[in-house]
Amino acid sequence: MGILLWLLFGAVVGWLAGMIMGDNKSLVMNIIVGIIGSFLGSWLASTFFKTSFQDFSIEGLIFSVIGAALLIFLKRLITGKGF
Repeated sequence: MGILLWLLFGAVVGWLAGMIMGDNKSLVMNIIVGIIGSFLGSWLASTFFKTSFQDFSIEGLIFSVIGAALLIFLKRLITGKGF
């Protein structure tokens, strides 16, 4: 059951970040961006705010979306596409 929740959470986070950044991708790409972005957002939260998210919370969702949006931005910066 845990893996299904990861996939669902990744899809929602990836979709929200894609909407914010104007980057509409497929469901699979949203899941990948969402999961990696969640790790990035969690790392940012622990590094700069000395907090971590073990359970679902609104703050965790926000940092996950920020991490996914940052991931999309970095991809655009590296590839030079999408600006």
